[in-house]
Amino acid sequence: MKSLSLLFLVLIISVPNAFADPEADRLALRAVYEKRFPDVPLDAHADGAYALDEAKREQWLEMEDFPPYEFTVDDGEVFYDTPFANGASYADCLGPDAPVVKQHYPRFDAASGEVVTLEQTLNNCRLENGEEALDYLSDELVAVTAYIAYQSRGAKIDIVIPDDPRALAAYEGGKQFFYERRGQLNFACSNCHIQMAGHMLRAERLSASLGQVTHWPAYRFKWEEVGPLHRRFARCNVQVRAEPFAQQSDVYRNLEYFMTYMSNGMELNGPSSRK
Repeated sequence: MKSLSLLFLVLIISVPNAFADPEADRLALRAVYEKRFPDVPLDAHADGAYALDEAKREQWLEMEDFPPYEFTVDDGEVFYDTPFANGASYADCLGPDAPVVKQHYPRFDAASGEVVTLEQTLNNCRLENGEEALDYLSDELVAVTAYIAYQSRGAKIDIVIPDDPRALAAYEGGKQFFYERRGQLNFACSNCHIQMAGHMLRAERLSASLGQVTHWPAYRFKWEEVGPLHRRFARCNVQVRAEPFAQQSDVYRNLEYFMTYMSNGMELNGPSSRK
């Protein structure tokens, strides 16, 4: 009965619906994890797989005493505080609460009719002030986002999906991508991070999808450096033998929009370290 109940809840949020109800989706997803992991507080999933594996969690917490991402955060602070040639800065583009802004990204931009990420906002800021845009995997852009993430720690994710058909379409696009099978292995994001969450894949425990966005950018030991969420999206596609999309493509921006809305109300705790 328990497995049938889980399947029913997964179907509620995975079947396409012409009348999108993001909040109903979010509550249904939370119910999945409440049933699946009754002894794990929902907010604890912000720690990813470490919320589900006590031994690995202890090792991770010890490592956080001297985190491998701290130099990237320090570099990001320097880049963030360095004015552009015209005297303006990133802070001028991010509003009065800067640099504590990550909780509001990605956001729907009514002017363009598209989802805009923090990385895009930073590059748009550069272009508006006569600077060249940075590669989305560049050390500088990753460092600035890591610094903003660090300054935004403790802020609760607050993603808004306005009553705009374009915003709802973007949300639905991200949702569809999350539940759609792809690649030679015929896997969807949901297969690993809902249905198989908590199980082992080779030597690693699979994390729940809830809270996965809270801790990016992240230092991954496989990368030996800090990298953005979309780099992880691309790697997941490669691992199921599917063609990855470009960094900051509309596909990945919509996926980030959906996943971040699913974690609304959870505290940011990035940047982080992950295997």
